[in-house]
Amino acid sequence: MSMDPYDQPPAAGSQPSRPIVPKSANDALRPERGLPPPRRSKGSRSQFVVFLNFIVACLVLAAVGGLVVAWFGKSMFEGPGPAQHTELVMIRPNSSSATIADTLERAGVISDARVFRIGLRVNGADNQLKAGEYEVKAGASMRDIMELLQSGKSVLASLTIPEGLTVQQAFARIAENDALSGDMPTDMPPEGGLLAETERFTRGMQRKALVDKLVDRQKELVETIWARRQSDLPIKTVEEFVTLASIVEKETAVSDERPRIAGVFINRLRKNMRLQSDPTIVYGLFGGAGKPADRAIYRSDIDKTTPYNTYRIDGLPPTPIAIPGRASLEAVANPSRTKELYFVADGTGGHVFAETLAEHNENVARWRTIRRQQAQTAGQSAAEAEETLPVE
Repeated sequence: MSMDPYDQPPAAGSQPSRPIVPKSANDALRPERGLPPPRRSKGSRSQFVVFLNFIVACLVLAAVGGLVVAWFGKSMFEGPGPAQHTELVMIRPNSSSATIADTLERAGVISDARVFRIGLRVNGADNQLKAGEYEVKAGASMRDIMELLQSGKSVLASLTIPEGLTVQQAFARIAENDALSGDMPTDMPPEGGLLAETERFTRGMQRKALVDKLVDRQKELVETIWARRQSDLPIKTVEEFVTLASIVEKETAVSDERPRIAGVFINRLRKNMRLQSDPTIVYGLFGGAGKPADRAIYRSDIDKTTPYNTYRIDGLPPTPIAIPGRASLEAVANPSRTKELYFVADGTGGHVFAETLAEHNENVARWRTIRRQQAQTAGQSAAEAEETLPVE
């Protein structure tokens, strides 16, 4: 009988082997196992652990170092500063945070500009610091200084433009003020076109910016008061309004008199009488420069014809003769309703008023007697006293 090939006996001399079992179809399709990976030696595992421990130690040290640095920086930023006395520090416009930090370090109010800059960055204040001159208290911390510069509460300088100055005189004050910076504008505003006020500003403000501000505020003031004027005034334009207000401004320093003096001039305009105001003579002679302090005003000056001499011209002069303040503008917009046509100085800083020329002449005679006595006391001769008598 025939033998199954799988049942053949092993060859002579060979080792008996495991019987060969035929594979099923599923077994034939199943992938054979690969060789297992070589086992890692104990030495390589220990090197890896050492390396891992090193990395962890570095991270811990870095974290601890970072915390120490952060704590030290925070202590410097929030601790007392080095300034022994109150210091004034100027922060220029458009300065970067780096420039500001260097400025503060040079001024001796912070100890380290780098720490200050980092503190600004951490607090999101890089672009929040404002220009100006600041008063830094003794021992102020970097945080205190940062918050001060954020607040913008700088030391303010001031400039006073008194009522009654000319624009030219006001420009001279602005040019001479050393708290301002930059050049003066090349063109002056028209006479009377600046605000008369004490203006407070941040040191280092540009002169042109201050002038522009005073011009805008005077225009706003004039237009506001002009809009509230009496409806029957014999004044047709804003320019005439400011011109008459400037004359009232120069006629008296007594606030309560201004509406009454304005009323006199309004009455004279209604009657087509000349204003006959002494300050217009002065402006016609000396213009915006003003009268020299050692120059007296003589009765002979009334005969000098200028466009501003209201003893010689009808109506108002061509421009204002000074900067009128709010009180004079208000007085002209709402003058006293009176029949008075004349006034003259009374010798005490005020004026006496009259409705008739006869009454006015009596008042002038009394004023001239007072002036002669004052001239004699001052050592003037009779001729000099007569020449400097009032022209009313």
